[in-house]
Amino acid sequence: MNKLIAAVMVAGAAVVAAPALAADMPYYPPVIDVPDVDYGVQGAFYLRGSAAGNGLWAKEVSHPSGIPDTVFATDDWGFGYSVGAGVGYETGTGLRFDVTADYLANDELSTTVSGSANIANGQHKLELRSTILLANAYYDFGLGDGGYGAAGGAFGYVGAGAGVAFNDVISHGPGLPDTRGHNTSFAAAGMVGVGYDFGQVVADIGYRALYINSVENDEPLLPYSVANVWAHEVRGTLRYRFN
Repeated sequence: MNKLIAAVMVAGAAVVAAPALAADMPYYPPVIDVPDVDYGVQGAFYLRGSAAGNGLWAKEVSHPSGIPDTVFATDDWGFGYSVGAGVGYETGTGLRFDVTADYLANDELSTTVSGSANIANGQHKLELRSTILLANAYYDFGLGDGGYGAAGGAFGYVGAGAGVAFNDVISHGPGLPDTRGHNTSFAAAGMVGVGYDFGQVVADIGYRALYINSVENDEPLLPYSVANVWAHEVRGTLRYRFN
C-alpha cells in the first residue's frame, strides 16, 4: 500500500513540474532554407580576343597619273581578315568599356588609272596592313523575358569606338614599281551583334564598321592615297571575366 501511494505522489509531482521544466529548455527554431539571391551581373574586369573577316571599300583613290589632282573611282573590293585582343570592365548595368588592339590585313582594293600618254594606265591594287588601337563603349541588353542577369543567357549589344590606325601601304600596278609607305590616321568604329553569357565566359558575333580617315604611302615621287576607307567586318569575340 505504501508503494502505491509513493508511485501516485511521484506521478503527480511529474505532472506539476513538467510545464516548469519545459519552460527552462532552450528553443530551437525550425531551419528555413533561403535560396541565393540573383543580384544580376556584377561589375567585373575581363580579357577579350576577336577574329574577323573583312571587306574594304572607299569611294575614290588619288593616284599618280601624270595629270595633277586626278582621282579615280574604286572598281573592286579588297578582302582580308583581322585579329585582336583587349582588356575591359563591365559595370553590371549593361554598360561596358574596353581598349582593343587589332591587326588588320586586306588585299585587292583596286582602281583603274587612265589618261593620255600615262605610263601608269591600268588597274592598281592596294595591299594594306594596319594596327588599329581603339577605346570602345558598349551597351548590352537581354533578349527574351529573363532580362540580363547573372549568367544572363542570350543578349544583344551596340557599341562605338575611336582611336588611331597605323597603316603600312603597298600599291601594285602596271608601268610603275610597287610603291610602299606608311601613315598614321584617325580611326573609329560602330558595332552591333548578339551573344550568349555563360557566366565566366561570354561569346558574341557581330558586325563592325571600321572607319580609317586616310591611307597614304607618304612617297614624295609617287604619292598614293585613299580617303574615307571603310572595312566591313563580321567578327567573333570571346570574353573571360575576372570576378
